[in-house]
Amino acid sequence: MAAASIADRFRPVGLTLLRLTTGVVFLYHGLAKVNDFHQWTQNFTHMGFPGGVAYFIGPLEVVGGILLILGLFSRVFGLLLAGEMLTALLKVHLPATKITNVPGLNPPMMLSAMAFVIFCYGGGPVSLDRLRSGRPRAKKAAAG
Repeated sequence: MAAASIADRFRPVGLTLLRLTTGVVFLYHGLAKVNDFHQWTQNFTHMGFPGGVAYFIGPLEVVGGILLILGLFSRVFGLLLAGEMLTALLKVHLPATKITNVPGLNPPMMLSAMAFVIFCYGGGPVSLDRLRSGRPRAKKAAAG
């Protein structure tokens, strides 16, 4: 059996793990912001954003994280969260460090890329998006 064929069999698991992991990380960071809006308002002001941005970003990360975990509206929230993290990378992290400081840039780069992949590929076969669309899973469609 070819390596590509084996990898293809694990694609649904891989996409599901990517979506779940990304959702959990965004939920965690969003809850930190929501639980301390006062501090995060100051943090965003210090980063050069209007303080009120915390009242948008915190809930976006909480709701987006939950919906990614569930696999619901995955493409929409994948794009929103990818854009949020790309903005953080370009406006906050890159200006504060050298581009060669990869450890300092890892979180926003990885989260932006992960969320963008979810936007590109959707929630995958194990998601509420799949149930909402009414499309059967690939194996059932191929067998039927």
